[in-house]
Amino acid sequence: MAFLFNKFQEAVRTLAKNPMFARDPRHLQFEADVNRLFLYTSYYRLGENAEEKDAEEIIDLASKASVADQQKQVQDNVHYQLTHMCQAMDSILRPDVTNDPSKDPKEAHSHSRRSGLTFAVGGAASANKQSAAIPATRPLTRAELSNKFKDHFGYTLDIRASGIPHKDAGQGLFLSGEANVGAVLAIYPGVIYSPAYYRYIPGYPRIDACNNYLITRYDGTIIDAKPWCLGGETRELWDGSDLVDYNAVPPKGSENNSDRVWRMLSKPLEKSMRGNFGEVLERRNPLAFGHFANHPPKGSTPNVMICPYDFPLTEKEMRVYIPNITFGGEEPIKMKRFGSFYFKSGSSDNQAGDSLVLKTLVLVSTKSIHDEELFLNYRYSNSKRRPEWYSPVDEEEDKRRWS
Repeated sequence: MAFLFNKFQEAVRTLAKNPMFARDPRHLQFEADVNRLFLYTSYYRLGENAEEKDAEEIIDLASKASVADQQKQVQDNVHYQLTHMCQAMDSILRPDVTNDPSKDPKEAHSHSRRSGLTFAVGGAASANKQSAAIPATRPLTRAELSNKFKDHFGYTLDIRASGIPHKDAGQGLFLSGEANVGAVLAIYPGVIYSPAYYRYIPGYPRIDACNNYLITRYDGTIIDAKPWCLGGETRELWDGSDLVDYNAVPPKGSENNSDRVWRMLSKPLEKSMRGNFGEVLERRNPLAFGHFANHPPKGSTPNVMICPYDFPLTEKEMRVYIPNITFGGEEPIKMKRFGSFYFKSGSSDNQAGDSLVLKTLVLVSTKSIHDEELFLNYRYSNSKRRPEWYSPVDEEEDKRRWS
């Protein structure tokens, strides 16, 4: 397998420079990332019994297949892994249902569909939400579930003090056990905001001033993991509430006049009665810690990378293990971009029969990992002041990502 992995790594370096990629720098970086994810996740799916010809065929496809086709394969590869992980957690937490599917209370899922309007502003129908049935599970702690998950897959995640020698490093994300390249190691949890709902993000418009747990997908979707924090000890109805008043808390360090003016003149839109809405989620999920991965210190390289993953909401049995909720509901909205601003543009173009998705993110390993801290390239924009601890992994990638 080491020989095949070296071939894949060489292909990653070579194909990143392929002229078939878009000329626009931002699209160039997006397509290069898709290409890498295609190679890594496909390599993982080959398994330990892969032959050299199988690897060569995938490398050949990576140089010829369209970016759209590679995206689809990446989605399938990630979904394949998560399906097995969710089934394993179900077998641990609900063994009776796993052995006898007829015992599964389907009505437990019937409460989870609400319109975007009611999620954003609340409504009288919320009373029924709190009385929704939550399926019974074994009374395991989060640590116990994590250990049993490790027995199934050979690894789990730990949160402890980072090994980065910097006073602001804080906690870090560690892999306990061993995982191969291309493995899905973590999910980025929290509340998902499409561009249509940016003004509802706590702290708007300076949303990152007091929140280090925000991440943005290439499509403009923002995920706020701060409300999720460390998860919980039960399966529960989770509404994404966060009691912190972001506009009342000044940014770390000295606050300049610009920051103060922004906080006085701008406020996020109110989310009236938001706490009455949510989804039944497994808060003990041992994978829901993607937001604790640190940027690598100077001289180190990342060992995981971000992978956009669109979870199909038709997979109702898996839904409880996807640690995200969508602010504004699950109905897609057409948006147009003008500069750095997004505007609603008519009604959704979602056709009957199309599957709705949760626009999430997962962390995929880029090398074989054994009992070590996970590092993710944050790719901070070079057009803004960066923290003193930030050391670019690849300055050109940073430029392309935010061009």
